[in-house]
Amino acid sequence: MKKTLLLCFIHGFKGGDDTFGMFPSHLKAILSHALPKVNVEAITYPKYETRGDLTDCVGRFKEWLQNKVIDLEVANGTPSPTIDPSVRVVLIGHSMGGIVAAETIISITSDQPVPPSPSLSGTSRPSTPPRSSFMFPTIHALIAFDTPYLGISPSVVAHGASEHWNTATAAYNAYTNLSSLWGAKSPAPSSPPVDASHMLPPAGNAPTSSTAAADAAAAPLWQRWGKYAMFAGAAGAVAAGGAAAYVKREAISEGWNWVGSHLEFVGCLARGAEMEKRVKTITALSKEYNFLFADMYTKLGLAAVKSQNVAQSSQQAAAARTFCTLPRDKENRERWIACVNDKATAETTAHMTMFEPKNNPGYYGMSEGTKELLVEWTIGAPWYQESEGKGEHVILGDDVEMVEGEDVSDEMGLGVEEGFQRV
Repeated sequence: MKKTLLLCFIHGFKGGDDTFGMFPSHLKAILSHALPKVNVEAITYPKYETRGDLTDCVGRFKEWLQNKVIDLEVANGTPSPTIDPSVRVVLIGHSMGGIVAAETIISITSDQPVPPSPSLSGTSRPSTPPRSSFMFPTIHALIAFDTPYLGISPSVVAHGASEHWNTATAAYNAYTNLSSLWGAKSPAPSSPPVDASHMLPPAGNAPTSSTAAADAAAAPLWQRWGKYAMFAGAAGAVAAGGAAAYVKREAISEGWNWVGSHLEFVGCLARGAEMEKRVKTITALSKEYNFLFADMYTKLGLAAVKSQNVAQSSQQAAAARTFCTLPRDKENRERWIACVNDKATAETTAHMTMFEPKNNPGYYGMSEGTKELLVEWTIGAPWYQESEGKGEHVILGDDVEMVEGEDVSDEMGLGVEEGFQRV
């Protein structure tokens, strides 16, 4: 029976169909060459609303994915898609898309078959039946790209607080001005605006118990800033991506409900215990169901060091700036793989330009490293060895990338570069 490796790409907050650029086609091409016994297909989840409850978004994506896989199974003539499937799925999510992917896997593994009915002898059904190995669709790997599974790194706040504050202020002012223009009432701020420089303590002056007591007014602002900063990037995206909405009367009438709905989607980044539980759960499931789990995170390189004008002794710390908070335990730290960007000078820039070769010198090294991870995980798997070879490509819709390996020339530089590091 012919087998299919399905690469499914999921964008993050305020992203779209173009988030990954040519990366889906590129990865498909180099994987097709490295894994000749299977068909490699690439699909991108269409642009979706990054607003409202995350659970609802996961439910919609899960249904869409299952329908795509069923179409492939039917096309492959699979006798039993649930018992002996021909399709293995690789979920590839950028930023919040990686969280959508993780929650989808958690949901899929919770869909267990109904346990057998009690026997005629009167034996009662166990209250908690043992988990079976059922999984549809079958997840082969979850590879996230700069997904903040454990939150956004404090360095994003430390090096970009002023920019985030200015962006959020501009968004508020734009709303206020337009609301006044049409006679709408804008929400009054709970307190006068505070400059970002007043919200951050001077570098190296950590507050002592005495200063904290003396400066009670400033302390709450700093304590709350960590949570606010998680939404700063979201506010910026709303300001940039929602500019058109602000000039529409109906969007203005929605007021802050529109903004709040988007912040609800990324609200999981402010719940530390929930984030840690998600990582523990997906790690345990990766072992139980035998799928690959990795997070390719961005890390600033040479340009960041040069831009900070720091002493030689501090350059190592300056270059350790990441968008994501990294795990502390050794087991999960091995699943987080650094992708160095020697051109970016800010964590958010590296995060957003991850799939742009012109702005990310480590793009091709990252691509090759991703390929190597999947090849290493796939090549020895029984289902791959049992595959009867490639069959005809199946068209799943307009969102499917159908680029063949020969369309990617050697000029793309497919060798491993310095941008890919295991840590």
